[in-house]
Amino acid sequence: MPTPHNTEAAATMTTAVIDHHDAPEHEEHHSSMPIDNRKLAIWTFIGSECLFFASLISTFLVYRGQSLKGPGPKDIFSVPLVTFGTAVLLFSSFFVVMALNGAQEGNRKKLITWLSLTVLAGCFFIGMQVYEFSHFYHEGMGYTTNLFSASFYTLTGFHGTHVAIGTLWLATVLKDAIKGNVPKEKALNLELAALYWHFVDVVWIIIFPVVYLMSLGS
Repeated sequence: MPTPHNTEAAATMTTAVIDHHDAPEHEEHHSSMPIDNRKLAIWTFIGSECLFFASLISTFLVYRGQSLKGPGPKDIFSVPLVTFGTAVLLFSSFFVVMALNGAQEGNRKKLITWLSLTVLAGCFFIGMQVYEFSHFYHEGMGYTTNLFSASFYTLTGFHGTHVAIGTLWLATVLKDAIKGNVPKEKALNLELAALYWHFVDVVWIIIFPVVYLMSLGS
């Protein structure tokens, strides 16, 4: 026989289940730390990537000037082109900040405009690097030509791969934004991609002077 106490408890549980299903999906995933789980994951990933690129840059510096035959950096580098590509990549960090601001304000037009510019900047940088590699290959510098070529292609190639991944990630967010699936409650999705993009830019700020400017000056 159901008692008034059991009936009241069942009603309370039913109400709780209904409230759970009616509640909107939570966009933030909190842990015991005062930071979202996904932010913690991307910062951890970026930390490991810092160690990875530090090892590649160190290897390039160790092998710098050790090649017994050419071509070397002074024979093939085109600094004006890379400088322009560097400027475009750096501006893209500003573009993604403006896009994130638009997402957080719920301004869809601002989000799509600045995010489109960011994706275009990423595509330009990738295209520049593909052209550069193709040009170097036709100038006689393959991957196994000498120590400089091997360390150069490895370092800049891995960075270019990271730029391609970041561009693809941002393009995915852009597609969702165009479909109206990035309201300000989901701005964190873009913020995570933006953190990765800023990391890629910062790495290039180190690679550009170390690989291009220092190699030409030595």
